[in-house]
Amino acid sequence: MYRVLVFGMTENPGGVESFLINYYRHIDRNKIQFDFLCNSYDKVAYEDELISMGGRTFHIMPRSKNPRVYQKELNELFKKHAGEFDAIWVNVSSLANIDYLKAAKKYGIKKRIIHSHNSRNMDSRLRGILHNINRNKIGKYATDFWACSEDAAKWFYNDRLIGKAVVIHNAIDVDRVSYDEEKGNLVRKKLGTEKNYVMGNVGRLHFQKNQAFAIEILANYLKRDSDGVLVLVGQGEDEEMLKNKAAELGVSDQVIFAGLQKDMQAWLSSFDLFLFPSVFEGLSIAALEAQANGLPALASFGVVPQEVRLNDNFNFMELDNNAEQWADRIYEIRNSASRKSMEEVRKSFSENGYDINAEAEKLEELLLR
Repeated sequence: MYRVLVFGMTENPGGVESFLINYYRHIDRNKIQFDFLCNSYDKVAYEDELISMGGRTFHIMPRSKNPRVYQKELNELFKKHAGEFDAIWVNVSSLANIDYLKAAKKYGIKKRIIHSHNSRNMDSRLRGILHNINRNKIGKYATDFWACSEDAAKWFYNDRLIGKAVVIHNAIDVDRVSYDEEKGNLVRKKLGTEKNYVMGNVGRLHFQKNQAFAIEILANYLKRDSDGVLVLVGQGEDEEMLKNKAAELGVSDQVIFAGLQKDMQAWLSSFDLFLFPSVFEGLSIAALEAQANGLPALASFGVVPQEVRLNDNFNFMELDNNAEQWADRIYEIRNSASRKSMEEVRKSFSENGYDINAEAEKLEELLLR
């Protein structure tokens, strides 16, 4: 059995966590088994499912809470278990912390993969500085260099390493999030949005996802059409600010904070449009899942990578355009674009390399190489 120690699972079921669980569900677990290094004492996303599929979880102290205890536990873990692993696979959005790769090299794990999941710093200035320092060191500790998109590769890897970078598609299981009219109607009934035009956004409530601008877009849209509603699925540090923003613009009753949700098929099926005005992205799982559901979408041009566009009802608009212009575009989309059929969706995902069944086989080959 080929065992891989995987870093990237946190308590929040976000994009990286969704990416990992998608691949773990679809690899041949008779050949390859994943275990998970968790930088937290708390239960991580999907932990019960990870364990049910044969994975182990190793929890250590977060570095930010107690650096000394974190370093001690990290070393103890690798000293005791490194010999059990053929590879380590580190999934991160920045290179601010490369301790796991350093420990893996020190304790003899031969294949050491670093995987970029973002195209810009989304954390503090200090972490941005650390990222730039480690960008020039990463070649010393990693053996394999992966990324979710070309932009994410450019941000992580210098000129010496960029030629070695391999893009791993954020492939998904289309059937898990395919359009389900009955489920969608149940959500709309629960929310009281049966007769509304529902714009949905899925993601951490964080400046990266730009939900404040989405609320401004809604406020402008309501000047044209009073039945608009914005549903925000996710949680995060910006929640209070966003609620205040909605109140200031007088749209609190038209903005629904749905929190974290497990059944994304139901929630996506309840939307009429996927609104995604992010200020930076790697290659968004949420945008792919919205397309797997067949949803028309409007996303930020030059930010959300072009390769994420698999369906022709996925539209782009520049963030330089103001909220009124975005609202006008949504009104146009409402009157011209419809949800894609599942036959069209399956065809586009398969042709573009985002079908998890085929991509999981490719991942197996890369791990075993």
